[in-house]
Amino acid sequence: MSTVAFRRPVGDARVTVTAMVNPALSALDAAGLPYRVIRHGPVAGLAEAAAARGVEVPDVVKTIVVRRGEGDHLFVLTPGGRVVSWPKLRALLGVNRVSLPDAAAAKEATGYARGTITPFGSTTAWPVIADERLRGREITLGAGEHGLAVAVDADAALATLDATVADVTDPEPTR
Repeated sequence: MSTVAFRRPVGDARVTVTAMVNPALSALDAAGLPYRVIRHGPVAGLAEAAAARGVEVPDVVKTIVVRRGEGDHLFVLTPGGRVVSWPKLRALLGVNRVSLPDAAAAKEATGYARGTITPFGSTTAWPVIADERLRGREITLGAGEHGLAVAVDADAALATLDATVADVTDPEPTR
């Protein structure tokens, strides 16, 4: 998130106003994609995130940054309660190896800190792979800062992102 300062007249004086620019919300606005902003406090896990957002667990979408190679990343959108199926993802991509970048590399690739990553407003428009279970529902995604999410129509969001939609997840293992 960056800060923009501008001066505006207030009565006879000129006042400097500082506004925070959120790249994710700016990207959603630029795309004309309707969304609802959800602000919530810190959450300790998926169930807490769902409760804080007022949605069911599958409607909390995790954005995973995956590294295909040097300087080559993609986003994988997974519904809550599911995890990336690495064999399915590798088969879809036609590659033998993918990896998860560390937090610093993920931030460098996207402009977002881990836990706030979203494909909307990323510093690079990496390809998006979305699990097919997202179709036909309203989903919530992180919006570039901790405690901030957006609710969007999944089908509209996936179309806006030109996402490849496929079966790329498995149920989250029970502990």
